[in-house]
Amino acid sequence: MFNKILIANRGEIALRIIRTCKELGISTVAVFSEADKDSLHVLFADEAVCIGPASSQESYLKIPSLMAAAEVTGADAIHPGYGFLAENAEFSEICADSGIKFIGPGPDMISKMGDKAFAKETMKKVGVPVVPGSDGAVKNVADAKKIAAEIGYPVMLKASAGGGGKGMRIVTSESEIENAFQTASNEALSAFNNGELYIEKFIEKPHHVEIQIIGDQHGNVVQYGERDCTIQRRHQKLIEESPSPIISEETRRKMAEAAVLGAKSVNYEGAGTVEFIVDKDQNFYFIEMNTRIQVEHPVTEMVNEVDLIKEQIRVAAGEKISAPHRAAYGHSMEFRINAEDPSKGFRPSPGKIENLHFPGGFGVRIDSHIYNGYVIPPFYDSMVAKLIIWAENRDEVIKRAKRALEEFLIEGIETTIPFHLQVLEHEAFQKAEYDTSFIDKLLNNKG
Repeated sequence: MFNKILIANRGEIALRIIRTCKELGISTVAVFSEADKDSLHVLFADEAVCIGPASSQESYLKIPSLMAAAEVTGADAIHPGYGFLAENAEFSEICADSGIKFIGPGPDMISKMGDKAFAKETMKKVGVPVVPGSDGAVKNVADAKKIAAEIGYPVMLKASAGGGGKGMRIVTSESEIENAFQTASNEALSAFNNGELYIEKFIEKPHHVEIQIIGDQHGNVVQYGERDCTIQRRHQKLIEESPSPIISEETRRKMAEAAVLGAKSVNYEGAGTVEFIVDKDQNFYFIEMNTRIQVEHPVTEMVNEVDLIKEQIRVAAGEKISAPHRAAYGHSMEFRINAEDPSKGFRPSPGKIENLHFPGGFGVRIDSHIYNGYVIPPFYDSMVAKLIIWAENRDEVIKRAKRALEEFLIEGIETTIPFHLQVLEHEAFQKAEYDTSFIDKLLNNKG
């Protein structure tokens, strides 16, 4: 087992990792930018190192500063969390070359599975269902038109590298494809330094469902069930839940088997997520694999009674997976509490927290790094807390979530709490009769 882990991240995920490390008896090193000097992860880590100014490019994304901090403090492993450098193959490689364990897949695995076109082809070869589309990147507009005609409109153009909705366009007819291709390619080039696109069939009324897996260095892969991440705005998840309220037991079993098959086919190591899109007829298709722990991992922990960070650290240290798959018990939802003003187009709302009260009670969990008087900096992701609710069934989760959100007090900034309450009151959400367009329709008063 590791002696000391440097956490190459900030905020709630850094604090989350510190807590598990303490339970494992592992010393921790927090890194922080000048803007994060008062953050809780700095206070609770055993050691803390300032790695640069507020800009993430000059701090959390600056590999030489991170490696210097690891060397100075004698860390023998680095946990990247999510975001920032969590899926950066170069960082993983530099860690390996420096004799420091990167808690996650090796550089080759990150590169291969981070390339959506390659990942899709890899899964297709072992029999995992994939969305009909191009075999790899599309060379030009003419090829895009030809492939689109073969698979039928509507189609989706997607960036081969990256995510978060960047370099993505829905095309409903041939007349739209040239402009969409150029726009998406330019956007992808700007965001990911890679303008390559692939094309696939656009699935109408879809649900976004993902399977949590962990692979160890001994060839074992365990799946921990699915999460439904369909409640999204601009391809950014807002509410996640487990189990999915829309898939059958048969579909659940088949998806889990496909995820394990795909992960084993590439000898996957570490925590990862195999993401699928599910249509109205319960057909499911692989869309991508995330080679890291995800923001929404707590909902899986709640229904499986497993500490995924603990398992992630253990397998990185060479141990076998210790937590077996269990049938999910109860239901869980996660609500991302962002410092944003929903009434003004979700405009960021950084600033000082003047008053704070976290909700409590049975089945209520808060993952957060904020406190009364904390100043939320404007330089990073706007998420300030995650509210995770567990109950015996979905209806009870919704009731408990309403109660908890009404108790949740954050004054001094605007947050997405009122918006979450609005979603919970919606009949379509309560009945699980929605798809990935639900939030857009809600905001436009169309549903």
